[in-house]
Amino acid sequence: MSTLPAWVARERAIASQPPLLPREALHVAGRAVGSVQRGLLPDLGLDNLRAMAIDLASRDADDSISWWLQAEAGEDASLALNRLAQVLRADGRCGPWRDEQIAVRSTEGEQVATVERGAVRVLGIVTEAVHLVGVAPDGRLWVQQRAADKAMYPSRWDTLMGGMVSAQDSLDTALERETWEEAGLHLAQLRDLRHGGVFELNQPSDEGDGCGYIRERIHWFVATVPDGVEPGNQDGEVQGFALLPPEQVQAWAGEEKFTPEAALVWAAYWGF
Repeated sequence: MSTLPAWVARERAIASQPPLLPREALHVAGRAVGSVQRGLLPDLGLDNLRAMAIDLASRDADDSISWWLQAEAGEDASLALNRLAQVLRADGRCGPWRDEQIAVRSTEGEQVATVERGAVRVLGIVTEAVHLVGVAPDGRLWVQQRAADKAMYPSRWDTLMGGMVSAQDSLDTALERETWEEAGLHLAQLRDLRHGGVFELNQPSDEGDGCGYIRERIHWFVATVPDGVEPGNQDGEVQGFALLPPEQVQAWAGEEKFTPEAALVWAAYWGF
């Protein structure tokens, strides 16, 4: 399409924002993995952290400070990071606790540890998510309405499925699991499943009393939902589903009824 809709430019701006306050690089096992808001770690008490086997040291370089968690990659680093997550939680500086581990990767993509999902935004760790565009044979699009008690964007509309990739998941297993949990569908019920693309989301987060920063890589997929196959939520995180013509989906995107991630998936789906 030749003309870029205003909602696409708006959502792209929302998805590409710098932190509200300065952040400092976080290294684990010698690899850069994330960032923390300036002053956060000293506020927690470095001596107290070290007493809990969370050995953090700061380094100055080029008028900037970086933080280094001293631990061996793997189980040792995961243990230290999860201890830090517990401290953040006790101090009210953590997102919703999920008892779910997320992979902690270096900038080169090497997994060095895992950490509780509730801490990833505060620690500026890159996460991965999957979304599924469900298309009916007549071209209409399946959308879901998020539960009213969701921590982020309650009651907003979303793609047929959207979920985070856990440390135990590959993209394929996350797609399978989340499609069942959110939409009650098995991938074998769908047709013409394909990977549509990937984009990044970078924006401030109010998690951790406003000291979070979202860095997420979103993989989106497309599949045909055959006639007679209808989604049904399994995990209580979705209010309901609707089957809409494309023009209605675009109109809702213009009215900000979708989450920013979903709106960007729609933009990519239509080739904007």
